[in-house]
Amino acid sequence: MKRYILHTPFNIYHFEASTWMHAVHKHTYFEIIFILRGQGIHNINGNTFDYGEGDVFLLGPEDYHHFSIHEVTEFCFIRFNDSIHMHPTEGKDLPWQPIIKALLTTSSQSRGTLVVDKQEKLKLHHLRTVLEEEYKRDQSPYFASIRDSLLRSMLLILARNLFGQSPASALTKDSVEAILLYIRQHIHQPGKLGIDHLADVFHYAPAYISLFFKKQTGESLKQYIIKHRIKLIEARLLYSHLTLAQIADEFGYTDESHFCKQFRKYTGSTPSAFRRRT
Repeated sequence: MKRYILHTPFNIYHFEASTWMHAVHKHTYFEIIFILRGQGIHNINGNTFDYGEGDVFLLGPEDYHHFSIHEVTEFCFIRFNDSIHMHPTEGKDLPWQPIIKALLTTSSQSRGTLVVDKQEKLKLHHLRTVLEEEYKRDQSPYFASIRDSLLRSMLLILARNLFGQSPASALTKDSVEAILLYIRQHIHQPGKLGIDHLADVFHYAPAYISLFFKKQTGESLKQYIIKHRIKLIEARLLYSHLTLAQIADEFGYTDESHFCKQFRKYTGSTPSAFRRRT
């Protein structure tokens, strides 16, 4: 599968199309996709979602997708690397940093568009318009600060729409979103994320919950939990001063050796080597 590479920390790609010209692909970056007009199907991670005017999608490096366009569609792709919006401050997170970290390390593509409320869509599209105007002045000494502020606001609104639901309100007990929320809430407690335990919590047979999750998200339940945990650990390594032993304890590993072994298995790098990259 082709992987698209972003050679700059940030860019905006605004265009219209009647036929999608790109093969199914992944990226090395994140992208917020705005649908300004048109309609069709957005195929993400093997799942299909209708799209229409005002819809907003957020894709990460491991998501793969393509569009089936039914009506001429105007797109705006805002592409960015995670290096441009999270800056450690004396080893402590600012209030918005863990929210954005969680957003960018959580699979959000089991539900299609992230925003349903018209007012929320309008806010995002206003921010997009301002960002596009500022992008025309990308050589200005003020651009990077304005860009980061606008992008941060967009991501926080997306996070509010993704995480703002509570299990007692918009999430039904048997929805994949409820399972994703439960995983996010218990990612530091491995004992509560075993297949048998999850099956018991959500009243499924162990074999069925795995099949249901893969059908809805495009990846296995076990792999999703591991990848989500690893992404959070990567953020800890990059943006905190915690020791490896402290990180291992935080995420419920039996010891530092086990933690390092699993991290290397899934990233190809030891935690220490990964941290030294910065």
